[in-house]
Amino acid sequence: MMRLMAFTAVAATLLAGCMLGPDYQRPTLPLPAQYRDAEPPAPGREAFSLADLQWFELFRDDSLQALVHTALQQNYDVRIAVARITEAQAQLGVTRSFLFPQLDVHGTASHDRISEERFLAAPGRPNEGNTLLLGLSLFYELDLWGRLRRETEAARAELLSTEWAQRAVLVTLVADVAQAYFELRQLDLDLEIAKRTFASREKSLRLTRSRQEQGVATRLDIRQAENLLYTAAARIPDLERLITQKENEIRLLLALPPGDIRRGLPLTEQPFPPEVPAGLPAALLERRPDIRRAEEVLVAANARIGAAKALYFPRFSLTGFLGLESDDLKHFASASARTWTIGLDILQPIFNAGRIRSINEAEAARLLQTLAQYEQAIQTAFREVSDALVGYRKSREQRVQQELLVAALVDSSALATTRFLGGLDSYLQVLDADRQLFDAELELARIRASELLNLVQLYKALGGGWTPEQPTAAAPATTASVMSPPSQR
Repeated sequence: MMRLMAFTAVAATLLAGCMLGPDYQRPTLPLPAQYRDAEPPAPGREAFSLADLQWFELFRDDSLQALVHTALQQNYDVRIAVARITEAQAQLGVTRSFLFPQLDVHGTASHDRISEERFLAAPGRPNEGNTLLLGLSLFYELDLWGRLRRETEAARAELLSTEWAQRAVLVTLVADVAQAYFELRQLDLDLEIAKRTFASREKSLRLTRSRQEQGVATRLDIRQAENLLYTAAARIPDLERLITQKENEIRLLLALPPGDIRRGLPLTEQPFPPEVPAGLPAALLERRPDIRRAEEVLVAANARIGAAKALYFPRFSLTGFLGLESDDLKHFASASARTWTIGLDILQPIFNAGRIRSINEAEAARLLQTLAQYEQAIQTAFREVSDALVGYRKSREQRVQQELLVAALVDSSALATTRFLGGLDSYLQVLDADRQLFDAELELARIRASELLNLVQLYKALGGGWTPEQPTAAAPATTASVMSPPSQR
C-alpha cells in the first residue's frame, strides 16, 4: 500500500503540468489599416486617439462633470456591476478550492443494536452498544489531467469578463449622462428661441392691430399675426414638458428622485476638441471593454474544453482518517482507541450512455458561439466608430451651412417686415419669412446638439476613459476605475 501511495505521489508530481485541451490563443482576424471616414491624422500622431483623453478632459462643462461624478458614485447599474464582480470573485474562490486538500473534523456518537437475524454477535460481546468516533478526515483529488486547473482558469476568465463588463457600464454611463445633458441644453435653447420668437411675434401683433386701427392693415393681417404668435406659444409648454422629463431622466442616472438639474455652459458655448483622431483600429481590441469582455468569455469556453476532455480519464483521490474510536467513553482517550486509515480511490468512467461525449460536444458548440460573439463584438465596434466619425464630420459641415441659412433668414425676415411696413408687400411675406426663421433656428439647435452627441458616441465607440490595461481578477473595480486604469493580469 505504501508503495502504491509513493508511486501515486511521484506520478502526480510528473503530471502536474499536464492539462488536456488547447491553450488559449487570440484569434487572428483581418483588421482594417484605418477607420472608414477617419480624417488623415497629423504627422507623428497616427497612433493617437481621442480615447486617450480622460472624459473630464473632453467634456469641460463644470456642471456636466459634477453630474458624471455623482453618477459614477451612485448609479444603480454601477452598483449592480460591482456586486456581480464580488459574486464572480467568490465563485472563483469556490472553484479554486478544489485544487487543495480538504481536511475536516469528523465525529460520531451513536447507540446501535445489531440484528440477530442477520449477524451473529461475537461470544461475550453484546449485540447492542455505543459507537464513539472523532478524528480528522482527508480528501484530495489529484489533478493529473488538469480538469480542476482548467475549471479554475475558466472561473478566473469569467471574473475578468465581469470586471470588463463593469468597465463597459462605466463608459456607457459617462456617455449616457453627457448625451442626456447635451439634449437638455438643446431643449433649453429651443425654449429660449420659442420664448424670444413669442415675444417678437407678440410685439408684431400689437403693431399690426395698431395699423388696423389706422386703416392700414386688414383683418387678414391680424389673423396671420395671431397664427405666428399661437404657433410659438403652443411650442413653449411642449418644450417645458420635454425639459422636465429630460431632467428626470438625468436624475435617474444619478440614482436621485425627480428634480431640477443645474446647468452650466449653454449649447452654443460647449467646447469642441481641435481634432478628433480615431487612432489605429488594432488598438480598439485592447481598449473597448465590451471586446475584452467577449474575449474573456472566449477564454473561459476554451478552458472548459480541456475540463470536459479530462472526464474521459480516471480520477485519482487520496483519502485518509486519523482519530479515536471506542464503544466506551472512559476508554475513548486511551492509546488503544487510536485509529487511522489511508487509501487511494480510482474512478474510471466505463458506461454513462454517452453523457461525457455529449458534454464535450456541448462545450465545443459553446466555444463556437463565443468565438462568433467575439468576432461580432469587434465588427460592431468598427461600425460604431465609423458611424460616429461620419456623423460628427457631417454634422459639423451641416452646422456651418445651417448657420449661413439662419443668417440669411434673419436678414430676409427684417427685409420682409420693412417692406410690409412700407406698404410694398402683404403680411404673407412677413409670415412666411418669420416661420422659416423660427424653423431654421430650431434646426440649428438640433444640429449643434447632434454634433456634440456624435462626439460623445465617438468617444464611447473608441472605448475612451483609461489606458487599455487588464483587470486583476483580484479585487473588485470601483467606480474610480473609469478614471484610473486597472492593473495587468
